[in-house]
Amino acid sequence: MRILVVEDERGLARALKRGLSAEGFSVELAGDGLEGLHLARENRYDAIVLDIMLPSLSGYRICQALRAEGNWVPILMLSAKDGEYDQADGLDVGADDYLTKPFSYVVLVARLRALMRRGAPERPAVLAIGDLSLDPATHTVRRGAETIALTPREFGVLHYLMYRRDEVVSKVELLEHVWDAHYDGDPNIVEVYVGYLRRKIDTPYGRRSLRTVRGAGYRLVDDQLA
Repeated sequence: MRILVVEDERGLARALKRGLSAEGFSVELAGDGLEGLHLARENRYDAIVLDIMLPSLSGYRICQALRAEGNWVPILMLSAKDGEYDQADGLDVGADDYLTKPFSYVVLVARLRALMRRGAPERPAVLAIGDLSLDPATHTVRRGAETIALTPREFGVLHYLMYRRDEVVSKVELLEHVWDAHYDGDPNIVEVYVGYLRRKIDTPYGRRSLRTVRGAGYRLVDDQLA
């Protein structure tokens, strides 16, 4: 598996190359944004590990450029910025996953393998499942022609579930991707927000698109087909 690591901290970049190479990956390094974008355009990679704060061109802009060109290579973003809106920004521009520094190397490898297992299917700018649509850029959610008002957290939960449509998503995954990887509060907060979402996207329309999979998590489906 061929990995591109775009990281300007030389020590971290070298450590990632050594570690990933030991795991059997073929790793190429880029030390700034322009070099990273050039390599991503010119070569075929199975995944990209992309820092956000880079010389010459940010990780956000690299990701936006690749997605605009129809390049759907899985991208794992790295950043010292750990705010939930920074993570949301990364996902909104087309990244597939996000880790904050310092991070667990074991977790990074596991997430890379998970991204590569899912492959690189095209992901449209506006997510849709049945007549439910979500536009990350404008933070707009609609059921048919009707706009649905969601809080930022509700939007984050729905965004991730729509991104993983038809897959079972665990509470832990939702906490890591919508709250924070280091969240240590009550995990049942996920159930609370799932309930809020159901009352907004399903109940008023007589739908059952947001399903609970007992003992496993949640799954968002097109209930017109399920």
